[in-house]
Amino acid sequence: MKEEKNHSRGLWAQMSYGMAEFFNGGAFVIIGSFFSAFLIKAMGMPPALAGTVPLVGNFWDAITDPIMGNITDRTSREMGPKRFYMLIGSIATALSFMAIWIPFSSSAAAMTVFYIVMYCLFSTGSTILMVPYNGLLADMVDDYAVRSKFSNMRMIWSTLGAMVCGVVPTFLIGDPTDASLYFRCCVVFGICFLVTCLVTVAGTWEKQHPPVRSRLIDSFDHAGSVFKSRSFRLFIGIYLSGQCATDFVTGMAVYYVDDVLNGYGNHYFTYLMAAIIVSQLVGMIIWGPVMERTSKRTTILIGAPIRIASTLLLIPFSYQGVSIIFVLLLACGIGIGNAATLTSIFAIMADMPDVDELLTGVRRPGVVSGMSTFARKISSGLSSWLTGVLLAAVGYSSKVAKAGGRQSLYTQHGIALIFILMPVILCILLFIFAMKFPMTEKEYNVIKRDIARRRGEDIPAATEEERRICERVCGISYNRLFDPANEWIGRHNK
Repeated sequence: MKEEKNHSRGLWAQMSYGMAEFFNGGAFVIIGSFFSAFLIKAMGMPPALAGTVPLVGNFWDAITDPIMGNITDRTSREMGPKRFYMLIGSIATALSFMAIWIPFSSSAAAMTVFYIVMYCLFSTGSTILMVPYNGLLADMVDDYAVRSKFSNMRMIWSTLGAMVCGVVPTFLIGDPTDASLYFRCCVVFGICFLVTCLVTVAGTWEKQHPPVRSRLIDSFDHAGSVFKSRSFRLFIGIYLSGQCATDFVTGMAVYYVDDVLNGYGNHYFTYLMAAIIVSQLVGMIIWGPVMERTSKRTTILIGAPIRIASTLLLIPFSYQGVSIIFVLLLACGIGIGNAATLTSIFAIMADMPDVDELLTGVRRPGVVSGMSTFARKISSGLSSWLTGVLLAAVGYSSKVAKAGGRQSLYTQHGIALIFILMPVILCILLFIFAMKFPMTEKEYNVIKRDIARRRGEDIPAATEEERRICERVCGISYNRLFDPANEWIGRHNK
């Protein structure tokens, strides 16, 4: 606890910690909102091939994320292993983010290969940055409520990133068929991402732990073992369903505005993104205190139904010539619901290394973060790929789009249904996973006491209720907790 007491946990510390999320919240809004349009509308790639690029790039993280998590836990640095790798990752991510927008005109096959390579480089850079970052808070702060404050500030920065990156590019990319505009825009944002990430590296700290003794070849075995935790399995369900619902909103918004509402030229896309993001920022301010006073899952149980209702109500307003006011009001509801769910997701993530420590007896936030980041990136790639597949299924024509023409009425209706129904289905799953999630502050404190007890601190023996809580949170019997054998999948031959 010494390191924690030597550092302020006030507003500046929270802001410094959260600033790196400007990249995570902003870069993927740009990618989700514009990368598909860049490939299809500007570069003329067929939709199915365009959707393959992020899919392959994110599957590349099947290798890099678990390995990066293991590398982080194995590393010992005076500045802290997570901050050390975040420093390297900040530079690599900024450069590779710019690279994926380089205009490259060639055959469809050659363009596919080129952008897959660029996207894989970007994925690697973001892995070096985000895997340590996602594990950082667990080694900065121990208190459940204080972690909520840091996580809420992180989400405020995420929303600021989404706000800036969702709105500003709509002015910089005035013509969605001009590839050079995308590249110029993203060079500017690459520099912004670098600066904010470096502020986080400079303004944070981490408690030192002995490096984990493990081989790189065992990275996947260690990474897969985190799924032994019942809480982690449910957290992944919460994380992926909540984030993928947002992916479909951002990924389909440009098509919804341009092809369904026919309002891109009237700045409807700017208005739509601004309504979602500004209301999301307001929601962060509202939901943060609610989460601190109740629990990290309570805001999800409130926010998910708000997202579902607001999205479904778009159905009667999804046609050319509709008053944009009705659409924007419902977009505000989506943003408020998003704020409630996103605030909780990353706060819950900070608690997962503690549950894993009770299971294994080993402190390995890098491995837990690596598997979380891996699962998220795979889901993001699947979302992008599925967006391309669904667009192709409803007859979307890249040739018509590049020529500036209107898609058929059948295709317009199909785009509207994708934009509305996919997020609704995912938010229903989000609500179900949150209902089953077993941890509040009470359970968290029991987990921390049990870890301290097993590490030899003078704490009375666990009560029967505490034993049941540990079993419910971890998903295995109390006598099998704190066992290094749980670091592995299946049987481990030493």
